[in-house]
Amino acid sequence: MIQKKICMVGTFGVGKTSLVRQFVDSVYSDKYHTTVGVKVDKKIVTVGEQQVTLMLWDIEGAETGFELRQSYLRGAAGYLLVADGTRPETIATAAALQARAEATVGKVPFLLIVNKADLEKSWRVDANEIARLRAQSWLMVTTSAKTGQGVEDAFTRLAQEMRGG
Repeated sequence: MIQKKICMVGTFGVGKTSLVRQFVDSVYSDKYHTTVGVKVDKKIVTVGEQQVTLMLWDIEGAETGFELRQSYLRGAAGYLLVADGTRPETIATAAALQARAEATVGKVPFLLIVNKADLEKSWRVDANEIARLRAQSWLMVTTSAKTGQGVEDAFTRLAQEMRGG
């Protein structure tokens, strides 16, 4: 069986831990827990006819690329950049974190997750910023860790990208 390391990257409070909990255990909690350091989970998914064990590294939030610990990223086959649709500054932070991640692990597959789709009426994401990132070939998925919307798709899509599309 193939094993792949995926890092969850984003600023504080965007829903990285909640996305992992929803993906691995189909559970959501309203209680906010700050991740200190890194928490590792795993889940087996099927990509094509191949089973892949995803090692999910839920990395503590970082406000800048400088704060993102390179040691947590090393060996990653891909990563999920997580932003909060209700906090537009998290999109800009994701762009800075992506640059740091790419400098550390090279050009590996990644997806931008815009989380909190259940609060879409409160979103303040700049459509122009999203269009700019899409023009740079960023793959994006909208999710809700609370309802589960798009969560399975985001992780599965990254796994497919890591296996060559």
